[in-house]
Amino acid sequence: MTFDTLIGHRQQKNILHRALSSQHLAHAYLFEGPDGVGKKMMALAFVRARLCENGTGCETCPACLKVNNDNHPDIHFLTADGAAIKIEQIRALQQELSLRPLEGNGKFCLIDGAEHLTNGAANALLKTLEEPQPGTMIILLTSQPETLLPTIRSRCQRLPFMRLPKQQLANLLVQKLDLGDTEATVLAALSEGSFKKALGPNRELFLEKRHKLIQTLSALSAGSTIPTFTFADELETEKETLFDILDIFQSFYRDLLLLKHNRPLEELVNQDLLEILQHQKHSTTTASLLTKLKALESARFHLQRNVNRRLALEVMLMRITAA
Repeated sequence: MTFDTLIGHRQQKNILHRALSSQHLAHAYLFEGPDGVGKKMMALAFVRARLCENGTGCETCPACLKVNNDNHPDIHFLTADGAAIKIEQIRALQQELSLRPLEGNGKFCLIDGAEHLTNGAANALLKTLEEPQPGTMIILLTSQPETLLPTIRSRCQRLPFMRLPKQQLANLLVQKLDLGDTEATVLAALSEGSFKKALGPNRELFLEKRHKLIQTLSALSAGSTIPTFTFADELETEKETLFDILDIFQSFYRDLLLLKHNRPLEELVNQDLLEILQHQKHSTTTASLLTKLKALESARFHLQRNVNRRLALEVMLMRITAA
């Protein structure tokens, strides 16, 4: 994918274009921003343009084709080995970067998920950033720049990435997935501007399972103890998508607040659930909705700290039904 075909991030593309044109390239870049918004695609387009025999990232020359097929000998990818990027991986990278390029005009490394660097790996990498090998470039990709050592951040040219605008992502989803406008709008809103969420396994959750989840949540009441605990059981099994499910519940209550304050329907996330929303709107209060949202936020806080999952979900649902 070339710069021209990348969706969004115009400012970032212009900065990198100017660097390539002027040959004023940093030895290290930090691409920071939410997961799935195109940081890695931008990094690959940047490196491809640098290695391209035509200097454009043409995607047709031998160098570009090797980049596209992940087999260019002068590009090295580094990701977490298990839960972390370890010092041994950084030492192996340092050895690779000390060698002459095999084919291109430099050696490049993309460290994807730089927030997973161990302390030892981070300090080892810092030495490479402080004393870079001529003709080398390291691009760190992270959604959590604040977790990196300040000294690492200060030795990189930082390039922040934002979430794609909802309408822009929705238009892309209509083209890529052959979705209707309403489905694309819902998926774009729940994906929060992330390609990764919209085009990945979350698609089924956001477009299909969401209806049942919201219907089940809406049917709970203060006296429905057994259904509440049964629903907590179901949610407990959704380990991989639990936080996304909390996002769905949050979007539903947010939509209700917007409806109660007579906001335009275009601002709603769950536009395909308008009938349920209109029904709930008349049976709840603003104070109740705010309490439900606080219950969701409290559950998220505790679940991120590895408390008892089942207990946290039961408490959350009981607070929601009591509101």
